[in-house]
Amino acid sequence: MKIMFFILSLILSVVKINAQGSLIKDTTISNGNLTIVMDTRLELLAKKEAEINEAIASGPKFAKGYRLMILNTTDRTEAMNLRAKLLQLFPEQKIYMTFQPPHIKVKLGNFIEKNEAEEYKKEVVQNKLVTTEIYLLSEMIEIKTEKNIL
Repeated sequence: MKIMFFILSLILSVVKINAQGSLIKDTTISNGNLTIVMDTRLELLAKKEAEINEAIASGPKFAKGYRLMILNTTDRTEAMNLRAKLLQLFPEQKIYMTFQPPHIKVKLGNFIEKNEAEEYKKEVVQNKLVTTEIYLLSEMIEIKTEKNIL
């Protein structure tokens, strides 16, 4: 009985060793006298990590700039309607909506230059989008790099 149990455990361990070995597809790289056996999945993992690092490096950059605070209200419907109008009039600019209870703030743009922000302020006033005062805020803004534009 002990011999049968020993033979059965020996057979199962050999099968288990073979099963683990079949998962690895080896690539052999010879370099002088040194032979390196490497799993091909490591190369795929390294490529994926390089892609992620490149995406992070080419991501958005931030700098000191300006935004226009167009609206500060407690009426969500008013804020959403204004946001829709701003998106139609200025599709090239980013619209920011923040909720700081009980107020909803609607901000426009990522302006590096103060005079550029002033021009957009004049356009908003000319289009009579709001009846309240529009404020020019100094904030950290997102700068589009060449890779972000493409």
